[in-house]
Amino acid sequence: MLSKVLRCWSLCILGACLTRAADVVPAPQKFKQEIAKSYTSAHGLPQKPVQFVHVGSAGRVLAFCDGRWLALGGETWQEVKELTPQTESEFVFPGANGAPVKVPLPWRNVRQLVCKQNIAWVATETNLVRVDGRQITTVPLPRNFFLRGFAVGDDGRLLAGGTSGLYEFVHDAWFRVAVPDKQGRRWAARDVACVALDSEQRIWFGIGAGVACKETADWRFYEGKDGLPWSEFTCMRVGTGGEVWFGTTLGAIMFDGKEFHYRQGPRWLPNDNVNDIAISSDGTVWFATSGGVGSNRRVDFTLAKKAAFYEDEIERYIKRTPFNYVAESALRVPGDKSTADPQDSDNDGLWTAMYGAGQCFAYAATRDPKARERARQAFEALRFLQKVTQGGTHSPPKGFVARTIRSAELPNPNTGRLESDREQQKHDSLWKVYEPRWPLSEDRQWYWKSDTSSDELDGHYFFYPLYFDFCADTESEKERVREVVRDLTDHLLEHGLVLVDHDGRPTRWAIYAPEYLNRDPRWYPERGLNSLSILSYMTVAAHVTGDSKYADAAKKLIDEHGYHQNAMYPKVQFGPGSGNQSDDEMAFMCYYNLLRYANDETLKAQIRFSLFSYWANEAPEMNPLFNFICAAHCTGQYHANPFGRFQITPWEGWLDDAMRTLRGFPLDRINWPHLNSHRLDVVRLRPPQSIDAYDIDHHPRGYRANGKVLPVENRHFNHWNTDPWTLDYRGNGNELASGTVFLLPYYMGLYHGFTERP
Repeated sequence: MLSKVLRCWSLCILGACLTRAADVVPAPQKFKQEIAKSYTSAHGLPQKPVQFVHVGSAGRVLAFCDGRWLALGGETWQEVKELTPQTESEFVFPGANGAPVKVPLPWRNVRQLVCKQNIAWVATETNLVRVDGRQITTVPLPRNFFLRGFAVGDDGRLLAGGTSGLYEFVHDAWFRVAVPDKQGRRWAARDVACVALDSEQRIWFGIGAGVACKETADWRFYEGKDGLPWSEFTCMRVGTGGEVWFGTTLGAIMFDGKEFHYRQGPRWLPNDNVNDIAISSDGTVWFATSGGVGSNRRVDFTLAKKAAFYEDEIERYIKRTPFNYVAESALRVPGDKSTADPQDSDNDGLWTAMYGAGQCFAYAATRDPKARERARQAFEALRFLQKVTQGGTHSPPKGFVARTIRSAELPNPNTGRLESDREQQKHDSLWKVYEPRWPLSEDRQWYWKSDTSSDELDGHYFFYPLYFDFCADTESEKERVREVVRDLTDHLLEHGLVLVDHDGRPTRWAIYAPEYLNRDPRWYPERGLNSLSILSYMTVAAHVTGDSKYADAAKKLIDEHGYHQNAMYPKVQFGPGSGNQSDDEMAFMCYYNLLRYANDETLKAQIRFSLFSYWANEAPEMNPLFNFICAAHCTGQYHANPFGRFQITPWEGWLDDAMRTLRGFPLDRINWPHLNSHRLDVVRLRPPQSIDAYDIDHHPRGYRANGKVLPVENRHFNHWNTDPWTLDYRGNGNELASGTVFLLPYYMGLYHGFTERP
């Protein structure tokens, strides 16, 4: 019975990759980068809701707010006094030539203004007025009807949606438009919130149940299951490229003909309540919101240009100390990058290593000397984390690496630390309570943070061989790399495969010894991952130093303690979305180096299938780093088991998903909040798919109806260890994240030929 189950599992997981081209066609450099901007009272707008926006003659953008029209000039809005209504009972707007036009409608009640071919239409809930030159005509609305939105076609076709349904104006009379679906539901019977006619004169409308579009003879319907994120519609407009934009009470939505794209939160809008939308001839979309005016542009860009943007931000705002550690930066004024104030983090070594690894790939792919210099800086920063721990009053054994450093001129970080550690120990019985957690360096210039974790070591070992291979051009440079790797790896070997701190005890997480991983039940969750890690470390050390003792150590762990078997299941998980995301980031870095540098083909074949199996669980995350690592090692490869020989090339879509994420990253890396738990297209994860099975998730987690996590445009995260299944993201604009999450996979993809060269 067990063999049948295993065979079915193998066929399911391996049968997924049935088709794939023989060679990867590199993804193009060019794409459209989305750039958003918000205008508020700081730019001259009143501190009131913006009623609507209008693109007038010569492309002038105007906003109607608190009874006044304001025009955008440069970065500020100025009142257009000649368009200000004289009384509450009239509305004034710019005509076709920009001259003021008055209509006898209370300006507070106006819901929509449409100008088509020198004819203007103005609507309130109960009135629809047509303005042709000096002729003003009132178009009676249907009986018992309150208008919510209307649309005018290029040929003068007129439609209106409102409380009693959808209507079309034909031969001076309104006729109800019947819209049944195949289930017998009447979609346009009542409460039509918005309506539009696209460039092909197809009817679009939105209601609480979803969106409908008239395609030739039949209607097409879109609901949450079809990818529609939200349906409390306020307005609808058609873009210059045929895309359809929807305003809602909780953000804006764009449909590009294939997918819906959701834009919510201060990264994209000054306020989530969108009252009106207007679109310039160049495709710029303007949003009138209850908190200001927003704009959205899609500009010609390349991946290389995006990388250069992030590199510049890292240099200007992120790098910290003379060693240039790379993590993230606090902002003293929310949203203002000029107030950047980078601080130390628990994992400066890991984040700097991942940044440095990206620079190594960049130099290998482009030979850009700037990339090599950045990689060199990263090496010096990581090397110093090893050297700074030695010689002081609290000095650990040689080779120990610190988590991070901070200037001794700053407040003592040990103050109150013991109390904090005792509190932490209540929730983690293996947590260490000791002092100082931040010893002083021998020269008393630096505090260095101890209790270094396994993820730090994963980062160090990921970076060093790449720097050794790609950037260390001279023998003296290579020897400096050998020294650091040798000292760290010898520390592990000499202390029974644990990292020993200055208190003489192992750190909380850097545990790799068989007596812990194979025989201590408290360590079973780390058994697979830490086995993979130590095999990778020893393999890297053997490659960099040329000393066979490290390969021998790895072989002993395999032959006597089954570490290769442990590494087949590096993560405790119960399906996509479960388990610790930090483990994923760590595992993929270790997979990359173990498969790149190991010489044992039997071991590599086994680990390669472990990587593919791991990736199969992570594929819905659309992670370009994970996808590229799997593709680099599994493309064109096969796995043999008792049931046959199976291809383990990543299945179709891996490159598209990776590029969708790389292209989708906003240029704005500030920690603005995002809300997604309300979305109609989201499916909640089941309790067994919690991060920890013993602790059911207490915050909303889920994925889209297409089976994949939310796009990066709807999330914010500093590093790839953030849970992508989380739906809501906190933030208040007080932190700037680095672009390493883009740079590392982009440069890796460039090196491996997954993306075009610039």
